[in-house]
Amino acid sequence: MDLRVGIIGAGGIAKDVHVPNYLKHPDKVKVVAVADISIDNAKSLATQYDIQHVFTDYKEMLETVELDAVSICTPNKFHAEATIAALQAGCHVLCEKPPAMTVEEAEEMEKEAEKAGKMLTYGLCYRYSAEVRTLKRFIDADELGHVYAARVHALRRRGIPGWGVFTNKALQGGGPLIDIGVHMLDTALYLMDYPEPDTVLGVTYQMLGNKKGVGILGEWDYENFSVEDMARGLITFKNGASIIIESAFAANVEILDEMSVTLMGDKGGADVFPLKINQEKHDTLIDITPSYLPKKDRYELQIEQFIHTCLTGEEPISTARQGVFLQKIINGLYESAKTGEAVKLS
Repeated sequence: MDLRVGIIGAGGIAKDVHVPNYLKHPDKVKVVAVADISIDNAKSLATQYDIQHVFTDYKEMLETVELDAVSICTPNKFHAEATIAALQAGCHVLCEKPPAMTVEEAEEMEKEAEKAGKMLTYGLCYRYSAEVRTLKRFIDADELGHVYAARVHALRRRGIPGWGVFTNKALQGGGPLIDIGVHMLDTALYLMDYPEPDTVLGVTYQMLGNKKGVGILGEWDYENFSVEDMARGLITFKNGASIIIESAFAANVEILDEMSVTLMGDKGGADVFPLKINQEKHDTLIDITPSYLPKKDRYELQIEQFIHTCLTGEEPISTARQGVFLQKIINGLYESAKTGEAVKLS
């Protein structure tokens, strides 16, 4: 049976990631429809990839075309509404990160998936990197023991996007924390077996993004920059674990772009990007680095896994429940930054 897929949102992530990776599986998948509020964007994607049906209203697409699965590739503001509509139309859903704008939206998305009996998963692609997949095997074999602490960095020196809506708080919900920090945060949570969050303390800054400067990702609209350019926080969990997070589009640091996760367990620790495992064995402190890791693209593996779970009914690697936990942490950090107080999440 071919999996009939529809695309909601015809921007860069749909054009460069979702559609081309679906098309690598012509024996299993057909991308049959695309919807975007911009008819030009929708037609462009349809022409590029020979997609039959084009819409400006995704609800019309869901009512008109028989679909089995949908990719949600819209700005964050529209994730929940589009996901819920697709689930109610009987489709499995792969929604780009973050899950939504609010915890309530993420919870409603989870409920609708359960009610529809359909699979909902999120585009948290770093889980599919060779480093994370390899380290997960070591963790599952108890090489790190109880992982009780982590440090997460998603830092750019001058990496404010000069395109899209990444600096528009009304459409995105925030800046680097919800855009790139979410990837490294999810990576740490995944490797820590997604403990339930308890308390967060956060602070945000807008020191560089609201004025003109050097942009390695193009010129940004500094006059309408409405998100944070840096976020920092501490997250504690009900099992006693903790994570320290730093995320920035623009910060006066040496490295132009750093995406990193460090884990600390009672039997060992690890840096994830690049992968190095640190242990004490036979009265010796040792570091283990892999001499070879497979190079398959993480986006390709993410789409492969989505197709597999749609066809088999297996639980996805990224679940709707984990999406709720992730949303709670992100929104809790923003709330804490706004109020100046720690936020209890449970």
